[in-house]
Amino acid sequence: MQTLTSFTDKTRHYFELEEEFGAHNYHPLPVVLTRGQGVYVWDVDGKKYFDYLSGYSALNQGHSHPKILSSLIEQVQKLSLTSRAFYNDQLGEYAEFICKYFGYDKVLPMNTGVEAVETAIKLCRRWGYAVKGIPTDKAKIVVCENNFHGRTSTVISFSTDPSAYKDFGPYMSGFEIIPYNDTDALARVLQDKNVAGFLVEPIQGEAGVVVPDDGYLKKVKQYCSDARVLMIGDEIQTGLCRTGKLLACDYEDVRPDILILGKALSGGTLPVSAVLADDEIMLTIKPGEHGSTYGGNPLACKVAITSLSVLKDEQMAENAFLQGEYFRTEINKLQSPHIKLIRGKGLLNAVVIQHQNPDAAWDLCLSLKDHGLLAKPTHGDKIRFAPPLIINKAQVAESAEIIKESLKSLD
Repeated sequence: MQTLTSFTDKTRHYFELEEEFGAHNYHPLPVVLTRGQGVYVWDVDGKKYFDYLSGYSALNQGHSHPKILSSLIEQVQKLSLTSRAFYNDQLGEYAEFICKYFGYDKVLPMNTGVEAVETAIKLCRRWGYAVKGIPTDKAKIVVCENNFHGRTSTVISFSTDPSAYKDFGPYMSGFEIIPYNDTDALARVLQDKNVAGFLVEPIQGEAGVVVPDDGYLKKVKQYCSDARVLMIGDEIQTGLCRTGKLLACDYEDVRPDILILGKALSGGTLPVSAVLADDEIMLTIKPGEHGSTYGGNPLACKVAITSLSVLKDEQMAENAFLQGEYFRTEINKLQSPHIKLIRGKGLLNAVVIQHQNPDAAWDLCLSLKDHGLLAKPTHGDKIRFAPPLIINKAQVAESAEIIKESLKSLD
């Protein structure tokens, strides 16, 4: 990291406050942001940057989208929270809207992405006992190596990343890990009659935007259906138009039995997540058996309807597909010796850096920052590039030039 003396007094002030009073559970890029608009953010010293992280895809609609902000302001001035102890006039409207939008019978609204994952796990297990007839406490859920579904105690119990699980045990049982993108391994594990579900990311985002083989998801769905196992699609990061389709599963016309959504469901304004399923699955949970104080709050419901509407009205999936193709073409054209490969779909992309310096990806991100583009490494040698879906061709071209210039720092 650059020395603190290379920053302004204002920037150093915020670094020092977090260092002294905040938990040290993140390693942020050394920039202090204060404003965002569209595809851009500004730091406290007034410097402007392209945002190529988009709040880990929570900002698909861009920073400060006027329609989303308008809905938020209108609703927060009327009613923000009731808890589910009472009905409110927004939840029913939202439930109907999102169920028809994605084609499911029911929705269970939550707040954060990992809460939605936990909800899907509980729902899958309950279905396994109540419908499939798995013996009590014997239900298993199959997951993939290098998965990332959050950091709660349950979810880290099936992580293969030591930084997520080391020294946080004891761990929850009931999960079996298999390689990603390996249908043979899935077929073998599904022979166990106690398997209730298969939890999978259509593209592994945190692992470095790992795209499975064509046909993988279709086989997954077929194998799960044949074994009477629920396919649980974690589309928290890949969904909501990020990959150039409404859902990444749409590339193979696959409909998960349980669909998990989050992040851009609120356009980056507040935590909103959702679990969608049909009645046979969802109605196995009865009153009092699951819930959340903030889940389904009227503010979240109003904002989520607008956020979903904006995605379709402004054709963000189509734009993500086109600009993603253009971005990968432009990066490949650079023919940099420091780029091993670029992969992705739509505007969820990752560049794999090759260099003798193990910190080269981090160093490149520092150079990108200096040139006006913010991105973050993942798993050491990979940099994820995921701008808001409203980005246009001229802005992508300008971003590619910044990347080209920044790569010189690795020469």
